[in-house]
Amino acid sequence: MQWTRAGEAGEAGEAGEGAAGCVALDGESLTRAQVAAVAAGEARVWVSPAAAARVRRARVCVEEAVARGAVVYGVNTGFGSNADVLLSDLGAAERLQRNLIVTHAVCVGEPLPPPLVRAMMLIRINTLLRGYSGVRLEVIARLVEMLNEGLTPVIPSKGSVGASGDLAPLSHMALPLLGEGEVWWRGARAPSREALRALPSLAALPAEEREVRVTFELSYKEGLALNNGTAQMTASLALAVDRLERLARLADLNAALAVEAVCGRSAAFREDVHALRPHEGQRRAAHNIRALLQGSTLVDAPFEAIPQRLGTWALEPLAAHGGLAFEGDAVVGVRLRGGKPARPQDSYSLRCAPQVHGAVRDALLQAERVLMVELNAVTDNPLVFPDLPPEEQFASAGHFHGMPVALALSYVKAALVPLASIAERRLNKLVDPATSDGLPAFLARNLDGSESGFMIVQYTAAALVNDLATRAHPATVFSVPTSANSEDHVSMGANEARHVLDMLDDVACVLGLELMTAAQALDVRLRVARGEYWPALRGERAEVVAHRVRMQALALHASPASMALLDEVRRVVPYLDADRGLSGDVEAITREVMARPERFIGRAEEVVGGLL
Repeated sequence: MQWTRAGEAGEAGEAGEGAAGCVALDGESLTRAQVAAVAAGEARVWVSPAAAARVRRARVCVEEAVARGAVVYGVNTGFGSNADVLLSDLGAAERLQRNLIVTHAVCVGEPLPPPLVRAMMLIRINTLLRGYSGVRLEVIARLVEMLNEGLTPVIPSKGSVGASGDLAPLSHMALPLLGEGEVWWRGARAPSREALRALPSLAALPAEEREVRVTFELSYKEGLALNNGTAQMTASLALAVDRLERLARLADLNAALAVEAVCGRSAAFREDVHALRPHEGQRRAAHNIRALLQGSTLVDAPFEAIPQRLGTWALEPLAAHGGLAFEGDAVVGVRLRGGKPARPQDSYSLRCAPQVHGAVRDALLQAERVLMVELNAVTDNPLVFPDLPPEEQFASAGHFHGMPVALALSYVKAALVPLASIAERRLNKLVDPATSDGLPAFLARNLDGSESGFMIVQYTAAALVNDLATRAHPATVFSVPTSANSEDHVSMGANEARHVLDMLDDVACVLGLELMTAAQALDVRLRVARGEYWPALRGERAEVVAHRVRMQALALHASPASMALLDEVRRVVPYLDADRGLSGDVEAITREVMARPERFIGRAEEVVGGLL
């Protein structure tokens, strides 16, 4: 079986990204991007020879300790209250390690998504490759082959308390090595033993030999090394950070669209302004919004140049009943009701977008810092130090405790709510005629009062934000002791991880609803500017009045980035010219934002000439 880049005896390339779709694992340089690629099934993995050598050295250390009669917890002793019981032989050790896995695999609930499980497998493999766990290389090789061939363990979603690591879910992950449990295989659930027979390393063997080799008898410490660690929490954090980073960029796009739609003011995004409070995330968000607004004449347009509220147009001659007066094409003594109030600053949902979006980005920076440590950390127990004197080679510690990852997840979880909340407030601003600076109520023509437009889109966003807020309480603040109080403080990081991944779907939905609404609002504003929206005017020389209003609006246009983004949205949902069923539009836009927000981000980035 080929499990290094060039086979077991060959030479592998440098760790990290190798050939296209290949990640070489060395236990030291795994990245978030690689986790995302492997989780999505877009990359295969290989083991670097240097890492394989470390694994062998640690295994020799374990076997020598057993041979000389050293007493090592979890290697030749029982667990918990049986820690003082010395195992009699290898057979007892194998039963102990097998029993550890099968008795700890007791999760409940719906299965974890296969991409998350693939990320867990990848992180566990990388951890074992550090060479401090004492497992045989054959165990790692089987996990690598399962990962590369698409045999993904079925793991119920609930059951980890986050110390000693993700014991229960990682036990489910290890079950297929014993021929137990189920895997996702060829798009369906299948018994592990049946699917394992199809692995390339086994399929060509004679049937009798294949049946013998299809499963492992776990040896000294191997069960403990497989299920003692933070792989579920860390995998969840990696996927959550990857996803939220894209949603934060989309939120900047949404904010820029909203600023254009209400002909907002740009001073709040100036570079020199943000230099006075230089939080990194805040400066980045402000930079993004500035870049997206570049070239717009809607932003900072003079108040008198912004076409007024639609659907309730009223020509009000200052001379009572005097009709309209003209000087050339100019209308004298006439004002149009509604429109943008003459004030120098916008509401907080626009003006403070860099501060709110930036704080979310800063939470991501902290999560990324924790993640980069954890992806390449050793998280099981006891630890094996093969290069030290025999009396110092084994150390029991607490690296399996998930609190570093759990608190990072709590921070991310808290950050989700303000990102969704400010998006809903911008959405509401665009549909409320009292705050939309001249846009029609609910972005509908509604000349006869029969249309609701985007009214209930805001209701859905509000419901989602409320639900997010009620789920934002951190799981990490409430430890429930386990294992007869020997594990008297746990992290609850796996619960936090599950909450974050679930909540990200709702955040994406809110941003999708805002994107659809902001696109409608900008479309309306541009149609006004082109003279394509208002109803026919009546009265003396009404065509001249309409012409003059059009002339005022001619200079108003959106930025190239906003126009590109508007075009991309229109590929998903059409412009709402009159009321229609919106459920299909809502489903389409939220599905796209949940699955691939980069399609919208990429269009804008093409125009601004760089990454947002």
